[in-house]
Amino acid sequence: MPSLQPWMLTLRRRLRREPSREGRLLAIFVADQAGAPMRSCDQAFALVDAGLADDRYALGRGFWRLTDGCQVTLICAEDLVRAQLRHGLALDAGQHRRNLVVSGLARTELRNREIRIGDALFDWHRVRPPCGYLDRISGPGTAKALGRQSGHCLRVRAAGLIKVGDRVHVSPPASGSQR
Repeated sequence: MPSLQPWMLTLRRRLRREPSREGRLLAIFVADQAGAPMRSCDQAFALVDAGLADDRYALGRGFWRLTDGCQVTLICAEDLVRAQLRHGLALDAGQHRRNLVVSGLARTELRNREIRIGDALFDWHRVRPPCGYLDRISGPGTAKALGRQSGHCLRVRAAGLIKVGDRVHVSPPASGSQR
């Protein structure tokens, strides 16, 4: 089994206990163009209606940018740990191809909500399931290991700096909204 990064070890221990109700930003990843390796950042600047500065989608160089692009992608760390434990995949260095890794939130808590991370405000846009492109870039079986509900698209509503370790605050559901 691949070695686990420190944040994955911490999360693995936490999964054995009662999960925390406070979300945290555990990792930030960007790539300068489609298919390029993801690189880890300690911080990033979210740009309104564009994405993360220095990321392929904000730069207009993402694989799905014309047909199905997302400004910012997010995945729950719990999904990464499960995929790594069940399938032995190394997913802690950005092989999942998502920009933000958060912990402590249920996937369904994100739907149709505003999400504040650091100084930036995001709107949940839709589920972003892994696809065959992920298998081509990160290896066969990666998309299936992550599962159909393991990714989310976000829109940047208010610009701001986000940093690893920032609290992730999800707004309460709006009255009358569907979950």
